[in-house]
Amino acid sequence: MRDAIAGAEVGDDVFGDDPTVIALEKRVAEMYGAEASLYVPSGTMGNFVALACLTSPGDEVILDRQCHVFNYEVASVAAYLGVQTNPIDGDRGVITAEQIAPYIRGDNLHLPPTRVIEIENTHNRAGGHVFPIEEMKSIRALADEHGLFVHLDGARLAHAHVETGVSFEDYYSCADTISMCFSKGLGAPVGSIVISTEERINRARKVRKRIGGGMRQAGILAAAALYALDNHIDRLREDHLNARRLASFVETTEGIAIHEPVETNIVIFRVDPAVFTVEDFLRRLSAAGVLAVPFGPELVRMVTHLDVSADDIERTGEALAGLDHN
Repeated sequence: MRDAIAGAEVGDDVFGDDPTVIALEKRVAEMYGAEASLYVPSGTMGNFVALACLTSPGDEVILDRQCHVFNYEVASVAAYLGVQTNPIDGDRGVITAEQIAPYIRGDNLHLPPTRVIEIENTHNRAGGHVFPIEEMKSIRALADEHGLFVHLDGARLAHAHVETGVSFEDYYSCADTISMCFSKGLGAPVGSIVISTEERINRARKVRKRIGGGMRQAGILAAAALYALDNHIDRLREDHLNARRLASFVETTEGIAIHEPVETNIVIFRVDPAVFTVEDFLRRLSAAGVLAVPFGPELVRMVTHLDVSADDIERTGEALAGLDHN
């Protein structure tokens, strides 16, 4: 990937003439069976520009209460788009068409119009849970019935694709816009991409520029994303196997217990406060050479990825087994 970056042919993406960015956007659009796509610096920006193209100020977006847009994007759609979010409680990140239907606002002078249903696949806070394609199809049908849009935060959609075999084209058939990240499991240093119609992507390009996301010789970054698409999708299976192996170590370690079933590459576990505080647990683990992040008052999250080998997982298991519980 570093070699691909060093050898990338570049132009000026703000002027629309960086050949490597053009190649990436064309490649992803074809992969999804879409008209166009747009390379952006981050997943947060990808979600923002997508929702900007689907809403107007005063609109409402229905989403899962635990989703990334609602929890980790600094209320950007409220702050800059004037859009209200209406969070509902899903089951491991999955909100169903049946759940959503009663929350769709009718034509009422006093109510904000529902404009978008937003879903996340795989779901970060639900431990990498895969959003079932059949439920996505039901949500698509509900949205069509009510004249609504669907946005899919597919930051980790490649994980869902590898785990289920559902094609990228099938996922796109359920959404009007999709964002996908290159800098998570796919291993690129920077960047996400937004997939949609040519008309929406033209609008998204202007939104991206307005919020400072226009980059010049971005081909050096797009080259890494192209390399990831060529080499790192199928290998995500290794991450899933490593995560399950890691979960097996968690299950046999005193004082911690799996919080969410492990499906893809995220392992979330609870720390028993009678044995450790989260801070103390992470400090002891760090002293044994393993880094992890707090994910709540009693939760820790670990993520397997390109830079974590099977040997690293075994070392982590040894570190967990050797923790001092006194």
